[in-house]
Amino acid sequence: MTRYSSVLDLIGSTPVVDISSLSPKPNVSILAKLEGRNPAGSVKDRIAYSMILAAEAEGRLIPGAPDQVLLEPSSGNTGIALAMVCRLRGYHLKVVLPTNVSPERRQLLVAWGAEIIDSPGAEGSNGGVRLARELAEEHPEWVFLYQYANENNPLAHYRTTGPEILADVPEITHFVAGLGTSGTLMGVGRYLKEHKPDVQIWAIEPPSGEMVDGLRNLDDGYVPPIFVSNHGAELLDRKVVVRPKESIEWARRLTEVGLFTGISAGAIMSGAVKCAMQIPDDQTATIVTIVCDDGWKYLSTGAWSDDIDEVVERAKKIIYF
Repeated sequence: MTRYSSVLDLIGSTPVVDISSLSPKPNVSILAKLEGRNPAGSVKDRIAYSMILAAEAEGRLIPGAPDQVLLEPSSGNTGIALAMVCRLRGYHLKVVLPTNVSPERRQLLVAWGAEIIDSPGAEGSNGGVRLARELAEEHPEWVFLYQYANENNPLAHYRTTGPEILADVPEITHFVAGLGTSGTLMGVGRYLKEHKPDVQIWAIEPPSGEMVDGLRNLDDGYVPPIFVSNHGAELLDRKVVVRPKESIEWARRLTEVGLFTGISAGAIMSGAVKCAMQIPDDQTATIVTIVCDDGWKYLSTGAWSDDIDEVVERAKKIIYF
């Protein structure tokens, strides 16, 4: 068994599992990359470490130097991942967090020593971004990594997630992932298109004005700068709308193959099934999806135990991601 010198060495190289038993068509395989196996529990471990290493290389952060402060808006996983890395690298992290996130995420941030700055829950993640940008202007001495505009976000996926997927699933025909910061789609998509141009890149987004577990609709008024700089409109082959109820239904169905996942994985799986339905019966396809995290930090939502309509209604008030 491999021995690691640091928990940070465990980031990446996540497993892929065949979940084709959930595919609606026998000619379409579906495989899931399990990002919840990262040490802080999500795909965001990759970008957190990437952004901090880049800031160190640029001299914006100095390991071991006192009183260094990082600032980042997050509704969950990026903040948690940064908190873990900052704890190990000796930085103080301030996370701008909407007040209506689930309690598990607040507890995880506190466990790793992050300071929480509340933003209005009614304004969602966009409100957190606005407040963080204001604070960054007021405190230029703080290091503002800003995942939505930081090129080391998609670069982490271009360097690691994309190559891992192609190595493990060389027959891939479609990559399906959620549209949040857009880092995963931009980084993995660019890598796959460069090495296998026929691969289709599908993005999953919620309807405009509705919240689906960490995903965003670009028509709601905020387009991540990395989506623009990485030519997202040209890179994506298709965007698919998934509603909150579909996300929860498929998060529940993933337990049929032994996967207890976050609700974003349900949204992405719903999109993968919609993708599979478009494949003609006389063709074969292999769809790879991203399971962004596991379900443990969502237990307080009742997503797996309560009446599904009640959970959907609750999702209008609680940010699940």
